[in-house]
Amino acid sequence: QVQVVESGGGLVQPGGSLRLSCEASGFPLDYYPVGWFRQAPGKEREGVSCISSNDGPRYYADSVKGRFTVFRDYTKTTVVLELNSLKPEDTATYFCAADTKSYFGSDCTILPTPYDYWGQGTQVTVSS
Repeated sequence: QVQVVESGGGLVQPGGSLRLSCEASGFPLDYYPVGWFRQAPGKEREGVSCISSNDGPRYYADSVKGRFTVFRDYTKTTVVLELNSLKPEDTATYFCAADTKSYFGSDCTILPTPYDYWGQGTQVTVSS
């Protein structure tokens, strides 16, 4: 079964950190661009970060730049999103998505359009 699954969400105090992981079954995640998105209740889905398939370009939304880091863990064939200096406004369901139409894609985007496999999301709550 082809699917993408996120993990690592939870409850954390402001200023804290979390590490989210994205893994895939049914296809090799290493070969495709991956994006991270989030959606808070009552708000539109927002692109957070993305990484290309070859450790090339990676991008961040202005709201998370300098606080979040995306990278590939090739030992586990996962894509990790490290969330640092978390703020209450980071509270949302976080989704990862793979663009399986871009085999060895050398770029990525934080727009949702090209991504065709989406996970179910993992909840991140930042609260004291």
